[in-house]
Order: sequence, then structure tokens, then C-alpha cells
Amino acid sequence: MFAAREAWKAGLWAPRHWAGNIVAGVIVGVVALPLAMAFAIASGVKPEQGLYTAIVAGVVVSLFGGSRTQIAGPTGAFIVILSGIVAEHGVAGLQLATLMAGLMLCAFGLARLGGVIRYIPLPVILGFTAGIGIIIWVGQWQAFFGLPAVPGQFFHEKLWFLLRNLPKLDWVTTAFGFGSLALVLLPRRVPALRRIPGPLLALVAATMLQGLCQFPQLATIGSTFGELPRGLPMPHWPDSGLDRIVPLIGPAFTIALLGAIESLLSAVVADNMAGTRHDSNAELFGQGLANVISPLFGGIAATGAIARTATSIRSGGTAPLAGVVHALVLVLVLLVFAPLARNIPLATLAAILFVVAWNMSEAHRVLRLIRHAPRADAVILGLTLLLTVFADLVVAVNIGIVLSVLHFLRRMAASVDVVPVAIPDAVPGGDTSRVRALRVRGPLFFAAVESLRAAFRDEPVDVLILCLDQSPFADATSLQVLDDEISAAQARGVRVILCGADARIRAKLNRMGTLSRLGGGDFQPDLAAALGAAGRTPA
Repeated sequence: MFAAREAWKAGLWAPRHWAGNIVAGVIVGVVALPLAMAFAIASGVKPEQGLYTAIVAGVVVSLFGGSRTQIAGPTGAFIVILSGIVAEHGVAGLQLATLMAGLMLCAFGLARLGGVIRYIPLPVILGFTAGIGIIIWVGQWQAFFGLPAVPGQFFHEKLWFLLRNLPKLDWVTTAFGFGSLALVLLPRRVPALRRIPGPLLALVAATMLQGLCQFPQLATIGSTFGELPRGLPMPHWPDSGLDRIVPLIGPAFTIALLGAIESLLSAVVADNMAGTRHDSNAELFGQGLANVISPLFGGIAATGAIARTATSIRSGGTAPLAGVVHALVLVLVLLVFAPLARNIPLATLAAILFVVAWNMSEAHRVLRLIRHAPRADAVILGLTLLLTVFADLVVAVNIGIVLSVLHFLRRMAASVDVVPVAIPDAVPGGDTSRVRALRVRGPLFFAAVESLRAAFRDEPVDVLILCLDQSPFADATSLQVLDDEISAAQARGVRVILCGADARIRAKLNRMGTLSRLGGGDFQPDLAAALGAAGRTPA
């Protein structure tokens, strides 16, 4: 169910809800202004493209997403991916990849894959988000300290260059950077300023100071990118040929995967704050639609923004109207205040991203998990973080998920055992002195087949009863091993009786031909019936 329709059914479009949502939209629009420009610049595109993205995605996701309180736009999580795509394929390539990612997200939503994202383990999510935070932080050193342009493709090359050139910092730029950082953090420390967004406070103060003093060595939006255009551009197809689609499939999938993760995480945060319940499939479709439309207006990739969504909810936002108003505020900024943006120092935007990177890294959660979580989870987190920083985000997520699955399989296999069952002295049906009964506890799957093999190769008996009443499911590998072991036991003269399997496992055994391999009466509904059959001659 789309957010606009759900809000309509809940009566949230009624006039009595307008005031709170308009106020929330204005506040979150003011918060989004410096962030959208900072994220765009850090991603390798012009600042106005971040505003275009926030405007288009803000409207589309608010109306067609799966959460009625979600605020979407460019986010810090995308910086690493988008800047890499721009470096390799150019801005046009980035816009085409964004459009392709939007189509993928729409397909995810239509295929009802929203619930699959929940299966990504917490150590992997914390690892790659903390890694992205580190990359963003180091990536802003050049603008924060006024250092030379950074060469190199890999993180360690850029870090070493920045460290070697740190003594060459520009003192005016550095002073603006630290001053802006202090102003961003100031409202958190001063109760009287608590309702003023820190990034906006830093942006206004630094821009006014540069407008008055005009420090020639201080890089600004005007000196680097020129003046911001007024208004939205006309929609147009990305200036990129269709022959570039195949090379961009990988980057597009990366954008889609990260966008899905971030948007659904943001929707969960919104649910916890607002007491709502989002539709994950509609959310993916809405995010996909936004990423299809955004590049047509010159924008870049967008997803749900956790900080802006939380700001909207805390400010009284309860409906998609807040997201639409937030977009209209940004349109107003482009129409009226665009010429003033030329004096915004890049060092101020870098300071804002310092705080974004710190918040994104969630250092307290990372340290808590490393200290208190099982060692394997801590190792997976650390490895995912290092691979994100020094290799590639997709590689890091893939390896983190694979290691988590392997660890889970190892633990699951260790939890499966085959235990002996005591046989009563008096059993109806005859002599059971040469009968052995075993019960399988846990699922029968490929990683646990050794326990099954060992059960057939213990001390010799005439009759072996295998009880499956505590096995919730069985896969093809375990069923094939079971069939092979039954054949081998029968070749040794051992009669095998199966019992207690539920209807699904019994159907699988029948398809595998295992039931036809057993003698007549050698498949019983429960252990008591199996013990009775063990004392009788098989049919």
C-alpha cells in the first residue's frame, strides 16, 4: 500500500493535520539544504544536483513509498559508491546507473523481496556502515584542511598522501573547518539553541563571514562550481549511450542493494519512533521510482535518510505532506536564495560531513558488539569494515554474508545429534534384544550428515529404528545420505525402520524412493508402532 493512500485511509490528509506536517516539512527542508549539497559535492557532482535529488525523491518517496513518515534524498552511505562511479564512468554514467538501479528496486518491490533485506546480519550492516563513515571522514580532509588535490585510486594511497601533505594545510581554511565543526555541534551543548539545526547554523555563519571578508584562499561553491542555477531543469535522458548499460550493471546493482538496505533501515527507525508499520515492498518500489525519475532531472541516487526522517517525526511529521513540504522548501531555496550559495565554504560542508561520518559509523554500537558479542560475530564485523575501507563495498557485504552463513551452518550442524532411545523391556510384538532405536534431534541438512552416517555404523544390530519426530525439515543431501545408508545397512543384513516423520519429510522420502526400499511395515507413524513392528517379521 502506497504511503499517500495509507495516509488517506488513516485521515492524515485532513486539514487538522496540516499545521504539524507543514512545520515538520519546513524544519526538515532547512536541515536537508546543507546536507544535500555536501553529499553531492562529496559524490563528485555539482551541489545543485544534490538539491534536485532531495526535491524529486522527497516528493516521490513520500507519496509512493511504503512508509508515510519517510524522508528521502541523497545520503552519506552513497558517497563512496557514487564518487567511484563518477571517477570511472562520469556523471552521465552515474545518472544512467541510478536509473538502472531504480528499475531494479522497482523489480525488487514487485517481486516482494522487501523481507529478504532483513536477513542481512547486524555485524555485516555495522561493519560496512562504519567503513563508509571512515571513508567519508578521510575523504573530507582535503576540503577541511585546504590540502592539494588527492591522487590515487585506493584508500591507502589517498590516506598516505593526505598524511604526508598535512603540514601544508591552509590555516584560514582549517580555521573555517574547525569553527564550522564547533557550530555544528553547538546546539547539542547549548539548550537555548537546541531547536536550531547545527548544520544550518554553521552554514549561515560561515557563508556570512566569507561574504564579508572574501578570503581568496578559501574554496567556496562559487569558486569551485560557479553559481547555483535557479529552479529545476527540464527533464532529459542522461547523456549516455545504450552501449554503456552492460558495464554499468554492476554499479547499478550496488546502488540498488545499498539503497534497499538504507531505505528499509530508515523505515524501521520511523516505525519505532512513530508507532507505524511500513510496507517493505511498497517502500522498495517507491525508492525505485524516485531513482528512475531523479536522474531525468539531473539528480543522483537517493534513499531513505534516517536522520532527516527522525527530524521530521520529532518535529510533528505524521504524513507524506511533511516530505512534500520539505521538497517545496528546497525549491524555494533554489528560486530565491541560489545566488547566496556562492559564498558557502567547502570547509563548512566538510565539517558537516565529519559529523555525518561519525553518526554513520555508530562507534558505540561497534565497540559494544566487539566487546560483548560472540567472537565470530566480532571477527565478521571487523573483516567487513576492513574490506569496505580497503577493497570494495560489494565485496565486503558479500564476504560478510557468506561468512555469517557459514558460521550459522557450523553452529546448526553442531546442534544436530542422533541419540539412543531407551527400549522398554516388554514390547508388544516379540523379542527386541537385538533392536536399537535412535532419535534425530534437529534438521536434516547437508552440514549435519556426518551425525547421520555415524548412527548407521555403530555396534551391529538386527533391527535399527530411526525416529524423525524431532526433525522439522530435510534437504536433498541428507535424504540421499539416508537412502544410501539404508541400502548399505540392508546389504549387511540390518533391517531399518523409519518412524515419526511429518507429512513433508514423508513426501520427500517417497519421491526419493526411500519408502519403496524399506520393507513392508518398515515405515511407522511413531516410536511405539516402530518397536511393535521390530518384533514382527516384515511383510
